Amino acid sequence: MTLMVQNTLSGKLEEFVPVREDQVGMYVCGINTYDDSHMGHAKAAVTFDIIRRHVEKKGYNVKYVINFTDIEDHCIERAIKLDWPLDKLTDKYIAEYHKDMTALGVRKADVYPVASHHMGDIIDAIQQLIDKGMAYESGGDVYFRVSKVKNYGVLSKQKLEDMQAGARIDVDEKKENPMDFTLWKVKKENEPFWSSPWSEGRPGWHIECSVMSMKYLGETFDLHGGGTELVFPHHENEILQSEALSSKPFVKYWLHGGLMNVGSEKMSKSLNNFFTIKDVLKEFDPLVVRFFLMNTHYKKPIDFNDTALEEAKRSLSRIQNTLDNARNALAKADDTITDGLVGVAEQAIINFDEAMDNDFNSRDAIASIFDFAKEVNKYLESTSISKNSIEAILRSFDEFDDRLTIFRESTGSLDNELVDGIMQVLIDIRKDARANKDWATADKIRDKLKELGITIEDTNDGVKWKMS
Repeated sequence: MTLMVQNTLSGKLEEFVPVREDQVGMYVCGINTYDDSHMGHAKAAVTFDIIRRHVEKKGYNVKYVINFTDIEDHCIERAIKLDWPLDKLTDKYIAEYHKDMTALGVRKADVYPVASHHMGDIIDAIQQLIDKGMAYESGGDVYFRVSKVKNYGVLSKQKLEDMQAGARIDVDEKKENPMDFTLWKVKKENEPFWSSPWSEGRPGWHIECSVMSMKYLGETFDLHGGGTELVFPHHENEILQSEALSSKPFVKYWLHGGLMNVGSEKMSKSLNNFFTIKDVLKEFDPLVVRFFLMNTHYKKPIDFNDTALEEAKRSLSRIQNTLDNARNALAKADDTITDGLVGVAEQAIINFDEAMDNDFNSRDAIASIFDFAKEVNKYLESTSISKNSIEAILRSFDEFDDRLTIFRESTGSLDNELVDGIMQVLIDIRKDARANKDWATADKIRDKLKELGITIEDTNDGVKWKMS
């Protein structure tokens, strides 16, 4: 099967063919390190974690780089407000980010470059752009000359002339062109600064990512990811300055994920409508949160609300119950019989892979798991169950989880007799509650069991229970 990716650069679905056969280079814009990460950051992290996992599953060795932006305006403002050294603030929130990602099952990147640790590289790159005539110094600031490039708007599909026509009248007099963007800025009062040939100051945001990505992945690499809000101007400007430095194509495939919304607005700290990952994980299981984030195609936005998370909880529980029932069935499966579910399980893997090969469509991949789970549930109700079929079912779930990482491991600590015994205790307690007309306790037991995927029914032959 062929991996196809929707490339923002071309606007088309393209076959994935890496720049080098031996390694795929992948860079994703990380967080600004001045506060706890919110659910918008979680969406991006889980999205590109799944993409990385699937590319690796296709047989490629991925070098994955995520940067930290630690010297932008918000970081500086927060450090000044707290009266902290800048590195104390940023180190704290880098550490908190790693804790949040671990909780969400996101694998660590291979490299986490920090902007302030690459100042020499950044200054060298800016000087090269000046030497090439692609940038100029003005009053201690340094700007990139957009008039010197022919492909402005190649990513965002905007024309330079249109943007110039719509530029504000009160433009910066230090610029040759109102669309020129900053590579280096003079320090302001109380701000941290670094010495450069032009002034004491700090770099612009765009040049940081160009320098760090090319340092670790080379002048041309395969995958560059981020949210749709980064297409312009950040990623657009990355392309211009990177290709001006190297005279080579910068990135082959650009991938952009949809936003995390609250109502009709983007979740962001500037709008004060954000929910931190830590706060959400106090209310919801990390696996449920991860499942919620991937149960939409990554290019589409997600509307964050408790109702959606509760639905994700119920949906994941249904699949998990199927997997647990299959695990439990292995002990009583018959290794002397064969049946046709092995073929169904193998086809389920094919269906899953086809969905993921179609621009990492985790939504359709999950839908294929639900279809497979229905077949498994029917099979587990049969009188004779073959060992080779159960083993094939479990192999399929392992394949799914290599990419998604949403299923719980089997504890192996509860045998069927013990489960039956525990359930009988709960049924007896509920029976006594009903006899005493304690309907609240009886209903609570029933409802809590239902949340766990266990249905109890009052019949003429007594109380029956089953895993739903």
